[in-house]
Amino acid sequence: MSTGGRICCVCHKPLGEEVQTLGGRLYCPEHYARVTAGHRGLWTSGLVEIGGVVGVSALVALLAWLIKPRFSAPVLIGIGIVLAIVPGVLWMVFFYRQDRLEPEPKTYVIAVFVLGMLLCNALAIPIVEKLFRVRDWLPTNTLTHIVGAILVVGVVQEFLKYVAVRYSVYMTPEFDERIDGIIYASAAGLGFATVLNVHYVIDNGGVDLYTGVLQMAVTALAQASFAGITGYFLGRAKFEVEPVWWQALGVTLAAILNGLFYWASSVITQVGLGVNPWWGVLLAIVVAVTSVVTVRFLMRRANQITLSGTDANQTSAAGS
Repeated sequence: MSTGGRICCVCHKPLGEEVQTLGGRLYCPEHYARVTAGHRGLWTSGLVEIGGVVGVSALVALLAWLIKPRFSAPVLIGIGIVLAIVPGVLWMVFFYRQDRLEPEPKTYVIAVFVLGMLLCNALAIPIVEKLFRVRDWLPTNTLTHIVGAILVVGVVQEFLKYVAVRYSVYMTPEFDERIDGIIYASAAGLGFATVLNVHYVIDNGGVDLYTGVLQMAVTALAQASFAGITGYFLGRAKFEVEPVWWQALGVTLAAILNGLFYWASSVITQVGLGVNPWWGVLLAIVVAVTSVVTVRFLMRRANQITLSGTDANQTSAAGS
């Protein structure tokens, strides 16, 4: 039977008699297996990352509450900047321990992380804070706060995270699994979180080692979680034939959740005339765990549908 000039959509090598399809696209056996792999260790590392960020932040906050250290502003700024990069470092460590990427893709992960930082600093923060000046009008009333948070904060942040992946590693051969969308988008999200936390530290002349470190943990968990949702849609779009609005739907959903979280976290942390940052941490944990579990469920479901033979008719058509 002639192969008819068919090639794998990932490695672009000619296909022999054995042809696998997914979403109407042709794969060699190797890359079909990779695209439909479960990657249980990756999901475990995601949950460990959540626990690690919360654990480190809670420990620092508890020690600060007990010891009540007194540092100068420059020292607090230095400590705050170090703490701002901790979530990204933890994510890299836990992720690499799963041994899911080869050396070259690791450089791509770091590159997307850095690109997320650059886009956040160069575009996201100036657009949200200086162009739209959201702090001046968002708290006007509840409706304004919710709608503004979604249309400005959510849309700007999530679209730029999407850009960080879609117009970089997404277009390279290293993006060769559906799960890669979540991996790289999460890296972009943590790049955003790092810059947002550094600005938080500098704008406040240092960081309160109790409330400040918890706020930075909230930012890291939220930014990575919403980016992971966009990444799921990107991964599906790369390896399956989806409608033209599919990727836009992913960004829109992430933006809505981002905006709602932005509003909710500002509301629930207010207790009387004081601030209770632990409610924000709890909300962030719920959001992060829910996102990981939901995306894992969707990915497993997609794999099960594929492996159960839903695309069998497409395979037969490809072989005819």
